[in-house]
Amino acid sequence: MYQALTVEEAVALIPDGARVMLSGFMGVGTPDRTVAALAASGRRDLTVIVNDAARPDRGVGPLVKARCLRKFIGSHIGLNPDVQAQMRDGTLEVELVPQGTLVERIRAAGVGLGGVLTPTGLGTRVAEGKQVIEVEGKPYLLEPPLGADFALIAARSCDYVGNLTYMLTATNFNPIMALAAKVVIAEPEEIVPVGMIPPDAVKTPGALVDHVIRRVA
Repeated sequence: MYQALTVEEAVALIPDGARVMLSGFMGVGTPDRTVAALAASGRRDLTVIVNDAARPDRGVGPLVKARCLRKFIGSHIGLNPDVQAQMRDGTLEVELVPQGTLVERIRAAGVGLGGVLTPTGLGTRVAEGKQVIEVEGKPYLLEPPLGADFALIAARSCDYVGNLTYMLTATNFNPIMALAAKVVIAEPEEIVPVGMIPPDAVKTPGALVDHVIRRVA
């Protein structure tokens, strides 16, 4: 059974230097209240794993603007000038990962695999320093699993035992990240009685969810 917390109580669980997964695709499917509270908390030296840098006021943007991050791991930074500026001035380390490889590395951590084999990046800078494994005569990069201390995810609905469902494209990285972190904090749009979410609509079972952000009026 999850523990219901205010957004401030949830953010207080995250220490400086933590490794944090943040759901969302260009800010769609991101837990905005949690991000705003974390940005205001004064946390420092976080490593954030997220699909993209979104924009300065969306997705991971507020955390970048508040200089909460030491390292950004994601697939795209092109629309966030704050990330680009901090990368250039050396205050933010950026690790770019091809999007498909990123999600598979997260999935590997979630299901206990030792990594994934992919041809993506062979012959490029992505391959520098990485092991190449040959399978049936074809070379593949060995990419390690990518886990985190915390996953901050956003849901459409949460029931009283923590089962989550998502809405359309806002699903994106949420279910995968919920598998791959030690502590999962969910920010739902609504909390409903058990039975209101049809069983086949549950995308993240309550057994994976540690904390749920209370709704506000």
